[in-house]
Amino acid sequence: MPVETVLLLPGTASDAVFVRSVFADPLSQVGATFDAPHVRTLSERLTALENARTSHPIVVGGVSLGAHVAAAWAVRNPDRCAGLVLALPAWSGAPDGAPAALAARASAQVVAAQGIDAALAGTSGWLRDELHRAWHGYGDQLVPHLLEAAESTAPTLEELKTLDVPTGIVGCTDDPVHPVEVARAWADALPRAVLVTTTLAAYPHALGRAVQAWQEAKAR
Repeated sequence: MPVETVLLLPGTASDAVFVRSVFADPLSQVGATFDAPHVRTLSERLTALENARTSHPIVVGGVSLGAHVAAAWAVRNPDRCAGLVLALPAWSGAPDGAPAALAARASAQVVAAQGIDAALAGTSGWLRDELHRAWHGYGDQLVPHLLEAAESTAPTLEELKTLDVPTGIVGCTDDPVHPVEVARAWADALPRAVLVTTTLAAYPHALGRAVQAWQEAKAR
């Protein structure tokens, strides 16, 4: 069997540095080839998936918005998808006031009016460090990207039902921005999904548990 190729995308206003920090070690432990492309806009995320030309189907996924984009791509390209590794899906279908969409829109407004430091005033620890690096890396693209992410469409539950590939999902039981109910709904819809849960206290590396969930789904 060929070595499995896994391509994972960052969440809203996040970056490849964060994705690698979470997933590189668990993916190396299962012998997968891992790519976390440097992307900013939604279109760049899609282009990264489209350009992932290999001789065999690949495993795709990501965090939050990255999970949405990857799953939507898999719905449209089932013959090119060998599996899904998904962390913190934030909504299904249209955002319709989802907490993550509201947070992205609010952040865009503060960044536009007062700057990045003001928008990060309520954060601390690893989250502040990650967002400070990633948000500054977006430059002038930050506000437009936050707004486009807040308006983006995730796969519907009916679409997810068509993805008959091994899927690992990690949800968080106490993350108000990414309600665990969404992760559970995705896991119920996807035919071969295994859901694991974590808590905010275990962030960020606990998101890598999606890899073990994916491996468990493969073994079933």
